[in-house]
Amino acid sequence: MPDVTTPETSGSAVTPAQTPYVTIVLPCYNEQDHVVDEVERISAAMDASGYTYELLAVDDCSTDETLARLQEAAPRFPNMRIRAFHRNGGSGTVRRIGSQEARGEIVVWTDADMSYPNERIPELVQILEKDPTIDQVVGARTTEEGSHKFLRVPAKWFIRKVAERLAGQKIPDLNSGLRAFRRSVARPYLRLLPPGFSCVTTITLAFMSNQHDVYYLPIDYAKRAGKSKFNFVSDAYRYILQVLRMIMYFNPLKVLMPPALWLVGIGLAKGVFDVVRYGFYLTSNTIVTFLSGMLIGAVALLADLIVRSRGDV
Repeated sequence: MPDVTTPETSGSAVTPAQTPYVTIVLPCYNEQDHVVDEVERISAAMDASGYTYELLAVDDCSTDETLARLQEAAPRFPNMRIRAFHRNGGSGTVRRIGSQEARGEIVVWTDADMSYPNERIPELVQILEKDPTIDQVVGARTTEEGSHKFLRVPAKWFIRKVAERLAGQKIPDLNSGLRAFRRSVARPYLRLLPPGFSCVTTITLAFMSNQHDVYYLPIDYAKRAGKSKFNFVSDAYRYILQVLRMIMYFNPLKVLMPPALWLVGIGLAKGVFDVVRYGFYLTSNTIVTFLSGMLIGAVALLADLIVRSRGDV
């Protein structure tokens, strides 16, 4: 966990006695040219909504003037608190710590790169407020405007389909950075968040795997301001790894039992073939295939037993 400075409160209009209803966690890393514009856009929307709120702007050890711009603008935004990390922790770390320290009943995640329609944040909060059966609202992007678009679109489609298959639910947008959720529901899962971009995938699958309703609200998605921090190869690998990790954490049978049954079935079929062809002689690859399936199946059952006895599912 990165070291964190003492929170700086900028004449907040929300006093400790007036607990805010909404906490907006805004990770900021090298966003000096537009971070104040983003804060202004969020604040204007929330002020007009009538919701009490706090905007937690977390500078993730930026190497530019992001923190200075936030501190300079702070008197203009009384509901903003500024956090400054002493070393870079990643967007997942920012969101985890921000959510753990949130005072609001509703926590909103978004980005400071002007890509998400943050003026619609009150709309996400309103859905949660009006429907107590929904625990998370995700802004589902209708277009892809990121870098390496010709690679990202098929890769994200494949990862999303794997996640849908394993989670057993339709997922319109697996890794949207704009979402709102109930803090009380998310609290047990915050420790699972990885430090990088796949934290949004993690919180989605954690909710779905535990039968918490997730609502998808279609949103527009703009080309980000500034330089993208997304690395296609490493981040795509982490996304697919995190999908498998989360399903294994909550429902290992979904991942392990299908290949186990396939291997056992192939081993049995090959065994019948060997008996017919070789006269009750089983080849080594038949035995290895069958035993591999049995071992994977045993691991799947043991993993499921551990999950059921853990007490957090």
